Amino acid sequence: MTYRQKPSIFQLGKVHDNGPAVVVSGWGLGMCASSCRCHRNPDDGQLALAEDQAAGQLGLVSFTDSGDCACCEAWTSSELSAILRDVAVLEALQAQEPSIG
Repeated sequence: MTYRQKPSIFQLGKVHDNGPAVVVSGWGLGMCASSCRCHRNPDDGQLALAEDQAAGQLGLVSFTDSGDCACCEAWTSSELSAILRDVAVLEALQAQEPSIG
């Protein structure tokens, strides 16, 4: 299994499996690496989300001449769902800890 860099996540969202399409909403994505230049819009320096509902992927728009990104890959809906599941498990564990005092 090979691993490619992914955009950072700074805000958790939702994943809705809607039959033929998977809708991911509310996610906040940041840069994949601090030195990455392909995801910054050359006009205003902003990032833009690239959502593929048919494939169930969420990533960043690449502003390279070819439009292809070689520095990272999009998150899949199954990966995002797994993140939400893991966060829920951690929150449940924290709720079970006895409070001090």
